[in-house]
Amino acid sequence: MSSYGPDLTLGEARARFFDEAGFGADGGYGARWVEVRVGRVPLCFPNTDGRRLAAHFHDVHHILTGYETSLPGETEIAAWEVATGLRRHWIGWLLDLMGFAFGLVINPRRVYRAFVRGRHSSNLYGLEWDDALLGRRVGEFSRLCGLDRAEAPRATPRDKASFVKWACVSVAVYAVALAVVLPPVLMLSAAVWYGKRKRA
Repeated sequence: MSSYGPDLTLGEARARFFDEAGFGADGGYGARWVEVRVGRVPLCFPNTDGRRLAAHFHDVHHILTGYETSLPGETEIAAWEVATGLRRHWIGWLLDLMGFAFGLVINPRRVYRAFVRGRHSSNLYGLEWDDALLGRRVGEFSRLCGLDRAEAPRATPRDKASFVKWACVSVAVYAVALAVVLPPVLMLSAAVWYGKRKRA
């Protein structure tokens, strides 16, 4: 359940969300690099236009669902977004599927519940992003996405089968990403980290 009041505008809620998460006034959208910490290890990758666009919706989804920006919380929202579908946001698919797979190890029960919740709700990825959306109310989008229910949905046999399918897909994507994506990301992260140390 969201901790943001239904009468807040998305812009007001997002400003509070950025402040509480320590993301800065613009949420990091203007940054050249995205830094994700896995334990104490910082991983850096380019903040592409596709990633920025997906992040606009992803951050609003944090507000609507109430999932935290901690590592366990990110695995939950990853599973929720996979269940609801990310449409053409390919970088979002990649990051969420990796988060889903990681969540199966560190957070399996909560990831399962988030996935089932996603199967019974919807997201905002089908909309065209427009800053005018920030003037609309949190409660409006909670109702639109079916996130205003008081009780968690019960899993159906189809929900369970879908979870198994997407769990398998996420593990496969994670394995490929480790083999293909991780080596250049580690090299890039080392270069970015070295550059920051040199400028300091």
